[in-house]
Order: sequence, then C-alpha cells, then structure tokens
Amino acid sequence: MPPENDTGLADLDRRLILATQGGLPLLARPYDALGSDLGISGEQVQQRLNAMLADGRIRRIGAVPNHYAIGYTANGMSVWDVADDQIDELGVQVGALPFVSHCYRRPRRLPLWPYNLFAMVHGASRVEVEADVERIATLLGVACRQHEILYSSRILKKTGLRLSA
Repeated sequence: MPPENDTGLADLDRRLILATQGGLPLLARPYDALGSDLGISGEQVQQRLNAMLADGRIRRIGAVPNHYAIGYTANGMSVWDVADDQIDELGVQVGALPFVSHCYRRPRRLPLWPYNLFAMVHGASRVEVEADVERIATLLGVACRQHEILYSSRILKKTGLRLSA
C-alpha cells in the first residue's frame, strides 16, 4: 500500500475519497472513469473502496434519495425515553424497521429533555408517520416511558464529513 499522510490515510485512498465524496460519476462504468482520473484501473478503484468499507474508513456507497421529491413529505424524528439497560438491544430492533431511516442513542438533558433514543420516520402523511411511530411504541413496550414526534418544517443541507483538497 502507498505511504500514509498525516491522517493515516494512504495518498491514493485520500484521492479516491476526494473524487467520490460528492457522488459517483453517472456513467455506465463509473469505477473505470474514476480509475482513469486517478491513474489506476477500475478494478483497483473497486478493491480500494472495498478495503475501506471492510476496515470502516468509509461506511457505505449508495444512492441518497431526496425523500421530499419522491413523496415522503411528512418527516418525523421520534424521540423516546427508553430504559438505559435496554436501549442498545431495542435500538437495534427499531433501527431494523423498514420505515426507520436512521436510529441512534443520544444523552438525556434532564430535567427538560428525557429522551435517549431517536428514530427518523418518513411518510407520505403525518397519519402514516404516526401509525409507524405507534408500531415502534408497541415494539418498545414497557421499556419506553414516553415519546414525542418532532416534525421537519424545512429541508436543511445534510452532508457527512468532507475532506478538503
């Protein structure tokens, strides 16, 4: 593998991340196009991306749909006050539900904010979101003391970490 830079990331891997962090080229053979730009083969691009996925340096490669544009206009962050001794197990179950786009644990901010489990639910209507949230409540059962739904009122720019050139 090539030498690493100050961040511990090999130069080729850094250049590959820089080339892909805004998305893959919309071509029939995107890895070949990236490889051409980087001076390597498309197969080598795939190998490096797979290696970075395997060791956790990148989390995923995939399409990110605009949920508003595809009809999911009711977007509710459901927040839950879940028993701390069960949150990890229950969080995995909630995160696996097909209507939950992301689920994570956050610290409580007592006395005003008792919620420690967050699950984003997208739907075509608030009625749909509320029905899905009730399914979560049923799954959590007595481990959940209370919950709320916080609805989005506007679209905010969402990006992960971006490397700079």
